[in-house]
Amino acid sequence: MDLVEAFRAQAGACGRLGSPMYAELLDALAHDIEADGETAGVLRGHEEDPGPSALALRIAGSLHRLVLAGEEPGLARYYPTTGGSWSLESAWPVLIDVLGRRREVLRRLLVQPPQTNEVGRSAGLLGGLLLLAGRFGLPVRLLEVGASGGLNLNADSFHYEDDRGRAWGPSDSPVRLDGAWRGRTPDLSVDLRIAERLGCDVAPVDVTTEDGRLTLTSYVWPDMEERHRRLRGAFELARRMPVAVRQQDAASFVESVVPAAGRLTVVWHSVMWQYLPDEQQRRVHDRLATVGALAGADSPLAHLYAEPVRPERDADHEFWVCLEQWPGGGQRELLGRIAPHGLPVDWV
Repeated sequence: MDLVEAFRAQAGACGRLGSPMYAELLDALAHDIEADGETAGVLRGHEEDPGPSALALRIAGSLHRLVLAGEEPGLARYYPTTGGSWSLESAWPVLIDVLGRRREVLRRLLVQPPQTNEVGRSAGLLGGLLLLAGRFGLPVRLLEVGASGGLNLNADSFHYEDDRGRAWGPSDSPVRLDGAWRGRTPDLSVDLRIAERLGCDVAPVDVTTEDGRLTLTSYVWPDMEERHRRLRGAFELARRMPVAVRQQDAASFVESVVPAAGRLTVVWHSVMWQYLPDEQQRRVHDRLATVGALAGADSPLAHLYAEPVRPERDADHEFWVCLEQWPGGGQRELLGRIAPHGLPVDWV
């Protein structure tokens, strides 16, 4: 898929997922690339970037960062996150000027993959964790790969409600996931105890700093206020309850994992697998299978993830919450279909 097609495909996805602003913006950028305009200049050298690297979201996030940082007040007038009102017709001349004038800055920002650390995806992960806690009845060692800022490592401090109004989690949590679950909601009476939490990322984001919060905020689509509200709440929890995120690749991190007596060890992740090279994916799978053979009833291991997968061999990719556990052979269980940004989860 060439750049123009990739941008138009991402524009369509943004429209379907509730961001008319990004649908319009990315479609306009696609036209500008086709015309060899300023957008093409910013993206020069990235023409062969693979689709999963999300180049369209990287340039959109880079522009958003300049706006949030107060560096482009003219453009900020059109961004809802800075009190503006989106209008492509009015914003376009300003945006083209920014693309030309700030080309080198934007090219430096493009190197970083999107770091959304989407809080809504904890709806699927936490539901899977409740299922595991019910099965094994053990305190949890929670280990996240591709953890970004580690916000979802505090998922047990979020407040969740299903489509029938049943709730789980602190009622006063600054992160509320209303309408998180539909269908066969997990057992909400389970005693979930997280004894240890640790994450890794090749480029961890320190959310205790203004720069770290700016980075994560810039990758949340500007006209999706509910996602921004959840993110602000997660920042508040991270301030109260900071978690450790090591600078380490996924394979090296997982290769250090061993089952622990009296603990349920859970390796989890959400919408990051596409950014891993094939060699990293293979090493993670191999290590989990190897160490899974050592797991016992008193030292179980689980791989829990919310990722785009093929539910059947020849099917299209869909977002699912999936589970592999040992003892149990590591066979994949499909727990529920999840929206790309997390909510709602339809449990099966």
